[in-house]
Amino acid sequence: MPKTPSNKLFSLIKSLSGSEKRYFKLFANTRGGKTNKYIQLFDAIDRQETFNEEKLKRLIYGNDPIESRKYSELKAYLYELILKSLQAFDEKTSVDFRLKNMLQSVRVLFKRSHFEDCKEILKKSKKLAFKYEQFNTIIDILNWEKNIAYAETDISFLDKKLPIINKEEEWCLQRLQNISEYRNIFFQLLLSIRKDVSRRKEQIEELKLIIDHPLLEVFEKAKSHTAQVLFYRIFSVYYFSISDVDSFYKTSQKLISLLESKKILLQENVSEYIAVLNNHVISCGKLNKISEIRDTLEKYSEIKPITIDDELKILRQYYMGKFSLCIYTGEFEEGYSALLKHKKQIKKFDPGFFNNNTFYFQYFVIYFGVGDYGNALKSLNDWLALPKNVERKDLQNLARILNLIIHYELENTMLLESLLRSTYRFLSKENRLFEFEKKFLNFIRESLKPHSKKELKKVLEILLKDFEELSKTSAKGSFGLFDMTVWLESKISGTTYAEIMKNRFLSSQN
Repeated sequence: MPKTPSNKLFSLIKSLSGSEKRYFKLFANTRGGKTNKYIQLFDAIDRQETFNEEKLKRLIYGNDPIESRKYSELKAYLYELILKSLQAFDEKTSVDFRLKNMLQSVRVLFKRSHFEDCKEILKKSKKLAFKYEQFNTIIDILNWEKNIAYAETDISFLDKKLPIINKEEEWCLQRLQNISEYRNIFFQLLLSIRKDVSRRKEQIEELKLIIDHPLLEVFEKAKSHTAQVLFYRIFSVYYFSISDVDSFYKTSQKLISLLESKKILLQENVSEYIAVLNNHVISCGKLNKISEIRDTLEKYSEIKPITIDDELKILRQYYMGKFSLCIYTGEFEEGYSALLKHKKQIKKFDPGFFNNNTFYFQYFVIYFGVGDYGNALKSLNDWLALPKNVERKDLQNLARILNLIIHYELENTMLLESLLRSTYRFLSKENRLFEFEKKFLNFIRESLKPHSKKELKKVLEILLKDFEELSKTSAKGSFGLFDMTVWLESKISGTTYAEIMKNRFLSSQN
């Protein structure tokens, strides 16, 4: 039996969903042989946070001498058994696997000349394949129908049914070709966008040429549900890339309706649906459709994830949308409750899936909004500790400005002096000392001098006025989810950041 690296086995077990793990236990219990040790190894790996080979060996063998060959065989056996259990699991949960299994049965029966049994299975599988748009499988079924008629020398059947079979085959091939063409357009569009993110006039023209494809003239040219989804996905990506927010919103609406119209297909693959919901949340956010965002976020709770990747996508995209909504509307207490729930739910996953700038930024703002400056600082430190790269420069610069704000709130005067110097050096080195940043750093420097409350209020009022003027031009810094003017207003008026954010939102709705 070939060797199986322990980290490969570790990765496989960690990728299993809860239902897949439960199914493996049931599947394994029906097998004889080494049940005790391979179940022990499975459970031991499942419990490990990080991979530890020596600890695994001690848990399995205790003080007994360990034979490397036997341990390697145990790992290989467990790996193969997990794969077999997953195949059996997919056969029960996936139509694609069910159909393959049915055709495998046809093959077995055909070899033994049980042609009537073959026909019975083919009839059921054909009905199922049409229902789920499994066009490749339908072609296989049609070939089996011809093979069985030939084996039985059923000339009358071939004479009567061959034109119908040929017509059905042509019908399926047309749909497969149609899907392939739409998929090629989608990837061509995606490739053009990813290769050049500048959105220069030349690139916009290139995107328009792709969109001018004859297949995109009318929706009716998409000949199947799969092709129809690709039709709208192409336009969704296009409208988003050229910043046509209204069209992006309308297309995401149509996509949701289309996907929800075929619940049986949705049960086979929810990944596309999760992505479309996220796009709709983004489009609604840009158009200030708050109630629609709430309704769309609720849809995430109704999704039954099929894979561990689906679970991760739901958790990431739901909470990113939820946190942004709570911050924008000033509902920080609601955001705080969601944050606690989120942190509890992600414990069963690798922390790396959620260690990113967006989440740490959102954590910071929510903690800040409820006045929990200690946890806001911790989120900020976690954010600053992330590996630096080109894509993260803007956010790393922002994190340093927010770092000064949180220490200002915590009245860490001595620390502020050194932070001010290091922030200035960092922003200068990165060529990020814009007017927003310069004026803010000057304010921090000024605030460290002895001032009366009245004098400090005056300094804050001047800075607020400067920021409001700067916000009317393109020279402003990237503060994103954190509203600097709201923070300044809160310091001037003595009102909380959360109250001002909520009042601003309510005023905008009125």
